[in-house]
Amino acid sequence: MRPLLLWLSFVVVALAATPFDLHLRTRARSATDTNAWQVGQQTASWDPARTAVVVCDMWDKHHCPDATDRVGEMAPRMNEVLRAARKQGALIIHCPSDTMGFYTNHPGRLLAQSAPKVATQIPLENWCSLKPEREAPLPIDDSDGGCDGCPECPNFRAWSRQHPALEILAGDAITDSAEAFYLMRQRGITNVIVMGVHINMCVLGRPFSIRQMIRQGQNVVLMRDLTDSMYNHRKRPFVSHFRGTELVVEHIEKYWCPSITSADFLGGDAFHFREDRPPHVVVVVGENEYHTWETLPEFAGRELAERGYRISWVTASPDPADSNFRNWEALRTADLVLLSARRRQAPPEMLALLRQHLAAGKPLVGLRTASHAFELRDHKEQTPRTWPDFDQEILGGQYQDHYGTGPGKITVLHGVPASANHPILKGVRPDFRSQTHLYRNRQLKSTTTPLLTGITEDGSSEIEPVAWVNTAENRRVFYTSLGAPTDFADPNFRRLLRNAVVWALNEPVPPADAQP
Repeated sequence: MRPLLLWLSFVVVALAATPFDLHLRTRARSATDTNAWQVGQQTASWDPARTAVVVCDMWDKHHCPDATDRVGEMAPRMNEVLRAARKQGALIIHCPSDTMGFYTNHPGRLLAQSAPKVATQIPLENWCSLKPEREAPLPIDDSDGGCDGCPECPNFRAWSRQHPALEILAGDAITDSAEAFYLMRQRGITNVIVMGVHINMCVLGRPFSIRQMIRQGQNVVLMRDLTDSMYNHRKRPFVSHFRGTELVVEHIEKYWCPSITSADFLGGDAFHFREDRPPHVVVVVGENEYHTWETLPEFAGRELAERGYRISWVTASPDPADSNFRNWEALRTADLVLLSARRRQAPPEMLALLRQHLAAGKPLVGLRTASHAFELRDHKEQTPRTWPDFDQEILGGQYQDHYGTGPGKITVLHGVPASANHPILKGVRPDFRSQTHLYRNRQLKSTTTPLLTGITEDGSSEIEPVAWVNTAENRRVFYTSLGAPTDFADPNFRRLLRNAVVWALNEPVPPADAQP
């Protein structure tokens, strides 16, 4: 039996020494554009015996009820990761700040206190503030404390211990100070995995967390799916709470360390909060005049993807005869459709999905030729592949061709005074110009609200509606007859279109002075 026991002991040790195989996400400045960042993927193999997992401030309760709920939702998954890391031989360091009194005489607390102090070339800090010599300002404004759902909730110390869903087992340590680094030095630990809350505050600044550990020369990664922020979407950059968290993750990847997900330990998919569902914007492009196959991808990449929206594309080539829209199945899960098509037939199944989308009360934003997107010239009858009454039924307008082009035909735009306070017009000048020739749009439906009108510069046209919303059937629809390449170069048009998408999704439109 003795040889068998020795063999079993060897197997246990060998299994415990199985390295962590990590998939690191990084960000580096582009070699061609120093204002752009490129996302990279690397792999790393870490020795568990030289690795610590730091659990930052996963308290039992927070003064912000939403923060408390998100910690509670995340804690079970985090505990699974800790079990997996502990089983392979990593040191687990629980760091619920300001609660050490609860753990007096706990073996894990005594373990942390037993580590001898060490001298460091860079002084250990009790709080590591933002380092302007190394990093840009944080991408979110958390100056109000960051409570998202309850911005008026009182700030007080609600926590007394770590969340009870996180097991503290024999061999784990408990601390809220630089003792964490002393313990790592004592054990020869050079690798650190940080998880917990809140990413824009304690995860960066605590004495056991990212800034401090990196300044002391440790090899650090952030577990980006097991973290959360204190961010209020009513503050800059006016995105969802979860997108705010992602922006701080990106900040850390740019200036401090790579990130990983819990899937590296547990397999499957990364963790997502139940309410973290980015809107799915489906962009339909099929026209041959206005180059929206070029302008819309650039616009969506800069103005929509930055807000965290998921973007899909349904496209036909610029060839007017091309009715083979590709990827139309994406319409099944669209939260909003952004339409730029001109006199195209479409697959019957695609039009059926578009009708279902609109019948469900879901929003649509139409550009320029969307008023005659599925209407063939001189063919007013409806077929399974056309929708000639789309303009009247959905947009609430009635396209009747356009005015001529040439000298003096620049369109002069004016805001409709009665709609001056409409959210879509935030940050849009009440008077600007467009080189796009003016469309004739008459007999708007009573369910529409005009936002902008236009007239040709030489006064040869009548005043025409240029942008409006239609709220028939409790559906949010926006349309503008603008949309040429020169319009996309105008910040007023870009703000108008971005605001329209945000409004149509029933999200708060950023204030007028917010940078796009």
